[in-house]
Amino acid sequence: MVPKSSALIIAVMLSGCAGAYATPDASAAPSEPRAKPVGAACDAEPVQQHVGKEATQEVGKIVLEQSGARALRWGPPNSAWTMDYSEQRVNIRYDENMTITAITCG
Repeated sequence: MVPKSSALIIAVMLSGCAGAYATPDASAAPSEPRAKPVGAACDAEPVQQHVGKEATQEVGKIVLEQSGARALRWGPPNSAWTMDYSEQRVNIRYDENMTITAITCG
């Protein structure tokens, strides 16, 4: 059995979490571009011309847009990747010189 004072402390602590999940104000200006449709699938073929280019945020945005993917995953040199597959994700691997070495979907 929890003493009343402990229950009150727990309730107060949890109330601080409530605001973190509040619904955004509909009248506020959107801070991010709208998401692509849920059915959007990645196609890495149109973005292969970016292999050999410098891995920059700008190139990442272009690859994401041109591939039709909804998500981008960067693959730093000598890093391990999870093997989960997502047809809505484009992967960009790069080497120690920040040069793109591969662009794939998954």
